[in-house]
Amino acid sequence: MPLVIPMMVVSIITRRLKEGKTYEDFRKAWYHTVGFGTASKLYTMINAFNPREIVVIGFVEMTPEQDPLSIARIEVKDRLAHPMDDVIEPEIGREFGILVSEDDFSAAGALGYKPPSIGGQETDLAEIAEGLAAAKKLVALASKERDSAKKRKNSRHN
Repeated sequence: MPLVIPMMVVSIITRRLKEGKTYEDFRKAWYHTVGFGTASKLYTMINAFNPREIVVIGFVEMTPEQDPLSIARIEVKDRLAHPMDDVIEPEIGREFGILVSEDDFSAAGALGYKPPSIGGQETDLAEIAEGLAAAKKLVALASKERDSAKKRKNSRHN
């Protein structure tokens, strides 16, 4: 299932630490042992209103030449090899989308409206709609593969 446009996929993953666990416990269990092979930055925050909640916001660049499922499979393989079950609660919030605009509101004073753009190039919202449809299918497929792999792994250990 090829991508139709280059895109920056954004993920927001929310996890809750088990009672008595710390961010450092989470980080040691979560930290990736294999890179994605493409421009990827992950930002981690601790919720100020609930310090047991850890939110990771990821930005992963993908081009039509890449196999987006290969990136998802790296994530699944790493998570299965390094489970976080001892550190986090079983419920995980997962949100995925495509970056549609980057806006700089650093200047002091009034700002004029600007259409959505990334890297100074105006965003084609029709392309974004196609990309969202493709991304939705890819996430569903990767999730199905992840759940099947986790089920197989758990059945071998029981």
